[in-house]
Amino acid sequence: MTGWAALACLLAGAGGGLLTPAGSGVAQRGRRSTTSYGVVVIGLAGAVWLLAGEPRLLVIGGIGAAVLVVVGRLVVRNRHERAAVRVRVQVVEMCAAVQAELAAGQTPSAAIGRAADEWPALAAVGRTAAGGGDVPQALRDLASLPGAGDLCVVAAAWQVAHRTGHGLADTLGRVAQHLREAEQTRRVVSGELASARATARLVAGLPLVALVLGSGAGSDPWAFLLSTPVGLGCLGGGLACGLAGLWWIEALARDVERAR
Repeated sequence: MTGWAALACLLAGAGGGLLTPAGSGVAQRGRRSTTSYGVVVIGLAGAVWLLAGEPRLLVIGGIGAAVLVVVGRLVVRNRHERAAVRVRVQVVEMCAAVQAELAAGQTPSAAIGRAADEWPALAAVGRTAAGGGDVPQALRDLASLPGAGDLCVVAAAWQVAHRTGHGLADTLGRVAQHLREAEQTRRVVSGELASARATARLVAGLPLVALVLGSGAGSDPWAFLLSTPVGLGCLGGGLACGLAGLWWIEALARDVERAR
């Protein structure tokens, strides 16, 4: 029973580590981070207290929780990046759609309203336009959405077009073309980085393949890794190096993608 309770505490701590701030405001993100850190501290403290007399199980549980947190954070971050890519594509499509509506003779508010039908996140901007409000500011507010940072460029173009009297349709058309070319460049860069990411994941998984092959050949590497102090040290050090390499490759890839 103690082992199951300790496992529950470790999983709770790992689950808290997987929590990522998803709120729209700074205060909300801060509260979310504080909550996740509190869950981590309470879960790990409970596991340490329950397994104080079983140091081997405590080490194994700690290694497992750390692996779960790191891998989970990588998966969640990749999922967020894919969502940001979809939002960037929607921004480009929105610019093209609004430009087409304006070229067809529609008013800006009607054009934004129709674009909001295809992209629900634009609904607040559509309401602002319909009410005669500050559309550029509404676009800048929406730019805080992950992947929607290009809306700041759209907001600036909208504001300049209204102040100078230059055609808004032509301005948005140029902005859409620029954003489309930038997105194509990002896709090329992501494609070039995909091979490096795949190689890093393959190399990180090779030790597990070696362990499976060793077990099939009649040896028992798992007993050495999980039952001896030296084996636990090797297990922890190997996993730390492998996960650090994965994290480093992902960090380098994200820095390159953000620079484009």
